[in-house]
Amino acid sequence: MRPRNPVLWLMTDERVPDERLFASLRRLPPGSGAVFRHYSLAPAERRALFRRVRRLCRARRILLSLAAPRGMGLADGCHGVRPALTWPAHDRRQAVAGARAGAALFVSPVYPTRSHPGAHVLGEARAAMLGRGLGTRRVALGGVTPGRFQRLRRLGFAGWAGIDALSA
Repeated sequence: MRPRNPVLWLMTDERVPDERLFASLRRLPPGSGAVFRHYSLAPAERRALFRRVRRLCRARRILLSLAAPRGMGLADGCHGVRPALTWPAHDRRQAVAGARAGAALFVSPVYPTRSHPGAHVLGEARAAMLGRGLGTRRVALGGVTPGRFQRLRRLGFAGWAGIDALSA
């Protein structure tokens, strides 16, 4: 049985080679989470990689959320579509939609990040306000490190997610 409220989440990313992705998943402690994205892969290649990721996540007791499109096989829930386990929240409108879906909000980008160079960042204060009062868990994403998460936890964040911080 995998817990429903991980503190630590790995976001998959096409920039990370498969061997590093699987090494990162193996380093995650049981009870963590992963969001499978890999949007740009061809459908058959994406399904095959998803099945390998799902197998490892189940063996390691890692909660798995699947980003759209659906139809790839069973995950513990979806990212950004119903049945939602996790939801991207870059603004208040998305945060409200995620709360209505009953999902954990992935508030981003909190800090500058290599995966979205030059993107407008929320900063700690605006990120903390984004999902406040919606009655759902908030997970910080975008340039977050373990040290930064300790500050964000004091602002009400229940978890953090990363790509580079967890796949180096």
